[in-house]
Amino acid sequence: MADMEHTDTVCAADTWSLGGKEFTSRFILGSGKFRLDVVKAAVEDAGAQIVTLAVRRANTEQEGNILESIPAGVTLLPNTSGARTAEEAVRIARLARELGCGDFIKVEVIRDAKYLLPDNAETVRATEMLANEGFVVLPYMYPDLNVARDLVSAGAAAVMPLGAPIGSNRGLVTRDFIRILIEEIDLPVIVDAGIGRPSQACEAMEMGAAAVMANTAVATAGNIPLMAHAFGRAVEAGRAAYLAGPGRVLESAGEASSPLTGFLEEEAR
Repeated sequence: MADMEHTDTVCAADTWSLGGKEFTSRFILGSGKFRLDVVKAAVEDAGAQIVTLAVRRANTEQEGNILESIPAGVTLLPNTSGARTAEEAVRIARLARELGCGDFIKVEVIRDAKYLLPDNAETVRATEMLANEGFVVLPYMYPDLNVARDLVSAGAAAVMPLGAPIGSNRGLVTRDFIRILIEEIDLPVIVDAGIGRPSQACEAMEMGAAAVMANTAVATAGNIPLMAHAFGRAVEAGRAAYLAGPGRVLESAGEASSPLTGFLEEEAR
């Protein structure tokens, strides 16, 4: 019991920061594909403290504004979805600020309509412009070490490399490149896009990612609140495993896991 209490204390103290705010949850929930009637339950069941939203869903006079569905105290992370240039991303970010969404902004600059891959060069430009205006900028990017370094220089608060193309649920297709960013970039690395299963979110956290974001995988689940809960717990498990330090992997032969195994082998002889 004492060991469990110690473990709970260690995990509770494992906070992280963005833009001067401190968070205990490392699961970021994207709301772009959610029905408004399930947003609140998904956020609460996931234990999410940061929720992304498309500005076009907040900038509406229709009944059921998404801002009314997100629980109080949750940090809003509006995105620049729809931007095709750095200038368009900046305009959307300014609109989000005027709407009362705060200074956090997830930069998405996408010209590719088929695969929805981010334009890294325009993303760097947008990041620098917005950082100079006092935004807390989290750029969505294709995992490239040189681009990540440029984003650091441009003033990014974190980098958000894609695990796989947006909405694909294919998991950590780019895991080797994400691992390089985690090892080399002195900013939080938040794995975004393509995560399709809680086990994949857990793997990303085991690698040392600061956080994981998911949207489609939760929004398209049969039981949305339950899947949100599963993702939240998987992220916690992956982070705990990273902090614990995973055991070694033997590439050649096996090894007895207990002295008793060797004793039985001697008896068999």
